[in-house]
Amino acid sequence: MRKESLTFLEELVNTPSPTSYETRGQRVWLDYVSQFADETHHDEYGNCVATLNKGDGPRIMLAGHADEIALSVNYIDDNGFIYVKRMGGVDAIVSKAQRVTVHSTKGPVLGVVGNPPPHMQRVDGEPKAPKITDLYIDIGCDSRKTAEKRVRIGDPITVNQNFEFLHKDIAVARAFDNRIGTWSVAEALRLLASSKKKLNAEICAVSNTMEEVGLFGARQIAYSLKPDAALVVDVTHATDYPGISKQTHGDIQMGEGPTITHGICNHPEVVKRLEQVASKAKISLQHETVSATSGTDTDAVFWTRGGIPSALISLPNRYMHSPVEVVNLKDLEKIPQLMAGFAESIKKNEKFAVTI
Repeated sequence: MRKESLTFLEELVNTPSPTSYETRGQRVWLDYVSQFADETHHDEYGNCVATLNKGDGPRIMLAGHADEIALSVNYIDDNGFIYVKRMGGVDAIVSKAQRVTVHSTKGPVLGVVGNPPPHMQRVDGEPKAPKITDLYIDIGCDSRKTAEKRVRIGDPITVNQNFEFLHKDIAVARAFDNRIGTWSVAEALRLLASSKKKLNAEICAVSNTMEEVGLFGARQIAYSLKPDAALVVDVTHATDYPGISKQTHGDIQMGEGPTITHGICNHPEVVKRLEQVASKAKISLQHETVSATSGTDTDAVFWTRGGIPSALISLPNRYMHSPVEVVNLKDLEKIPQLMAGFAESIKKNEKFAVTI
């Protein structure tokens, strides 16, 4: 991977962006992408847009969500221990015994999620999985009054796990979901800005907010931009490790390329074009299907304003929604190439529509 692109990815992943509090990560994204855009802007809720070739041809939105799952301060007991609420799909099991940061308006506060040793846990019958309401955070304070001088109700909390390499192109981090999406759309814009091919479309690279709690940011910015077509980038579940049923979840492997999804929110003509672009560029693809919803921003984008032709591109990700998400960077590099190729394939006045 290009050195500058890897540095950007590491900074993006390591910058905490808890859902609905994404501003720090959005600043990192805007600072990087502005060098490849004709203009940038953000809306009232922090959805960020970088535009290339403004006003020339169909408007194509390339979108990834900036937020990560998180916790928030819900209650402080008399002894200064913090109880939490979930912001997005946090798993209470993997949250125990983690170092965390409470993002207070006064500055970051280090804490740990308490976990009594097994010797001291009284279990009647089979051990029960913890609930979010069972979790508590220790910030070293001995009273509510002391703790309230450092944090307040509503402060977001993220796990302290940063980007590292496991082996060769295999990397681990807490927030590949979905910094790989915002990285990909920024890199696609970089490729298009440096390309010698004529661009017949206006490209809007989008880093949107609040996906993890309801796909809200994508809905907001898709309505505002009113694109003619949209490509959404997110992670998907790799199924190439022990304990996962391929019969249930499909056969998705790291190292075999990104996936494209078929059905429901994925417009067949947009998907067909992606397949054509991938074939021409010799980009290997994997395939997924959905039965109802994709669980991504694509669900919000495709029904906005009566229907925006959309498609989902995903990166295989092991151990999603955990502090140790694992991806293959060779798979990741193919996503901006695929999106840039799609953008370059657009013809003047082209529309994506099914034939009846």
